[in-house]
Amino acid sequence: MTAHIEAEGLYKIHAASHAEVPVLRGVSFAVQPGEFVCVMGPSGSGKTTLLHLLSGLDEPSAGTIRLGGQDLTQLEERERTLLRRREVGYVFQFFNLMPNLTVEENIGLPISIAGGEPAASRDRIRAQADTLGIGHRIGAYPHELSGGEMQRASIARALVGGQKLLLCDEPTGNLAQKAGAEVMELLRRAREEEGRTIVLVTHNPRDAAFADRVLFLVDGVLATDTELRRGAAPLAAEDIHAALARLSI
Repeated sequence: MTAHIEAEGLYKIHAASHAEVPVLRGVSFAVQPGEFVCVMGPSGSGKTTLLHLLSGLDEPSAGTIRLGGQDLTQLEERERTLLRRREVGYVFQFFNLMPNLTVEENIGLPISIAGGEPAASRDRIRAQADTLGIGHRIGAYPHELSGGEMQRASIARALVGGQKLLLCDEPTGNLAQKAGAEVMELLRRAREEEGRTIVLVTHNPRDAAFADRVLFLVDGVLATDTELRRGAAPLAAEDIHAALARLSI
């Protein structure tokens, strides 16, 4: 089976104060279609940089990224942009909702950007909002929403275009524990009921326990010998805490 998203030998080096600072160093892993993979690591470990590379928002200094077998590193910027719009949904920690647009308009943004007419897709937008429990807030503006409602709108926006790959950057980082658990349940449902492939980066063991597989990123390197996999029973936050302790994270 062709991996949905695959990284091979990824390096990302930033220039700072006339020196080169390696953010990612030789990162390699593959995510199969319909798999929910979490990448854990402390702040500054390169998690967000990795997501930006996987989505084509940034280019690696070296290495290869394949999305559905297509090598992103061989594409021009416009080609990467079009592929990302077609294939990738992105959930941000800080929601990134447009403050002057309603919930309905925010959810419909990917349709507008792709050249579609949101009015013609209103039923799909509203059905997605209903599925995520914010159908009653469809006419509200972001400043009128709770943090949990804003993140639900962000997830609805990432899902409404039908993209099968969902990249999530600390999606519960700004939420209370109860709202965060609800958001993670929604992501798990997207994987189980809709067959979405999910790559989540987080430092939260409770969030990581929703995944099928947990990888650990330490100082830009994947600790592959510490990988955890979901078995007959779900992963436990206690096991993830233990792995973090072994890695001194």
